[in-house]
Amino acid sequence: MTKIQWGVLITVYCISYVPALLLLNLHGDPGRNQLLMIYMLIVVQISDVLQYVFGKLFGKHPIAPRVSPSKTVEGFVGGGLSAIAIGTALWRITPFTLLQACGMSAVIVVTGFFGGLSLSAAKRSLGAKDWGSMIEGHGGMLDRFDSISFAAPVFFHLCRYYFTD
Repeated sequence: MTKIQWGVLITVYCISYVPALLLLNLHGDPGRNQLLMIYMLIVVQISDVLQYVFGKLFGKHPIAPRVSPSKTVEGFVGGGLSAIAIGTALWRITPFTLLQACGMSAVIVVTGFFGGLSLSAAKRSLGAKDWGSMIEGHGGMLDRFDSISFAAPVFFHLCRYYFTD
């Protein structure tokens, strides 16, 4: 019963913060909500992909070898900094200043990383490596939501408290 409730919490409740971004009454232009949602998804997904790429190219020091052997310090730093740079460059589609976009991108990267790591631990405890096999070496479709499940609620509440009327 606990596994089912936990699964519903992660897959429904936490992920529901993504479309909830559309409900925010942002300072200035309320039409930017869709762009804000796209911004968050771009940063969290590009971070995942770039951490994987940097880890494959330069990774030598695993962060949590028992939980996720493929996550490395080099992957996290290289992919994270690259995703922060991309998120900062996209600041014009958000209600953020350049510096705020950098900070929000960093929050997305860090919370997304911990989401991926936490759900990797959950998969390991269930005896699964990935939720599927759609993307070679990168898991299935549900594996794309690991990082979003932690990043979306944090990003939503930061936007709600600091960037709404």
